[in-house]
Amino acid sequence: MKLLIKNARIQKSLTHRELAQLMGIDQALISKFESGTRKPTKPQLVQLSAILQLDLHELKVQWLKEKVLYEIGDDALALEVFKVAEQEIKSKEITKTPALVQKSLSKTLDKIDVLHNSLQQLRAFDSYRIAQALELEYTFESNRIEGNTLTLKETDLVINEGLTISGKSMREHLEAINHKDAILLVKELAQAETIIAAKDILSIHQLVLRGIENSYAGKYRNVQVMIKGSTHLPPAPYLVEKQMEDFFYWYQDNRKAMHPVLLAAEMHERLVTIHPFIDGNGRTSRLLMNLILLQSGYVIANIKGDTKSRMAYYTALEEAQTKGKKDTFLKLVANYELAALERYVKVLGS
Repeated sequence: MKLLIKNARIQKSLTHRELAQLMGIDQALISKFESGTRKPTKPQLVQLSAILQLDLHELKVQWLKEKVLYEIGDDALALEVFKVAEQEIKSKEITKTPALVQKSLSKTLDKIDVLHNSLQQLRAFDSYRIAQALELEYTFESNRIEGNTLTLKETDLVINEGLTISGKSMREHLEAINHKDAILLVKELAQAETIIAAKDILSIHQLVLRGIENSYAGKYRNVQVMIKGSTHLPPAPYLVEKQMEDFFYWYQDNRKAMHPVLLAAEMHERLVTIHPFIDGNGRTSRLLMNLILLQSGYVIANIKGDTKSRMAYYTALEEAQTKGKKDTFLKLVANYELAALERYVKVLGS
């Protein structure tokens, strides 16, 4: 790990002092990290990963390996200890993540994987027009969830023709235009294979609220909020920044370990539960979800905004937020992604 850190620092043209300043630690610690005489803490691993653009999963594997080898060394029983530990870890992993082994969800993920493979073979027949139509539907539905009254056709006229719809508010027009631009940013981030960071979510949110609430766009809230129609109370404003740091730590820790669809659903639920913004949390959370899906070659999961679908969506979120039961929400997102893939493959294959 020491060479990994040193080589990455040199590649970034950072001195020990500069890296230490970015991390807010003494520069002597950087020298100790690179000589192997001191190990970074877990939060410091996250900082090193973000600053040096290192894969956190790889860093953690190296960190744990060195920690284990230091404790066990070349003890004759080392291999036997590893085997026993491996068996215990595997047995605990099964009971720790019951949602992942539920039959119905597992079957849905299997179907998704098959369709995902089929989609990759049909990509040559993809076109801008198909994506444009589906993104229009996504903008319409995501805004409808939040109470926007523009119809699908009116949304098209606003964002693609630049027309103003009589009887509709300026906010509704801006919500449509902003969401389209936010999708463009999400696609750019997906193509760049970005390791998602706070600046990316803040940039997405800035677009969502642009011209609507400029003073709050792209900024974490500094006041307490309540979610209309929900018993879940988001954290106090002074806790938001810390919870967002934990949010990104969880993401770095799990982004390679989880199925992309489950990761996307988890990130969606976790962000909207923290509710880090005064407004625009739902749209931003759904855009984040779809950023993760697009990064892995999946298609946009378009949660519907009609009354029945909206209630199912809110009920699943409420269950996750107040009871800690995420199964229903994970299934909901997986089913939307399955439906989206089935439709996309059918269109490309016809």
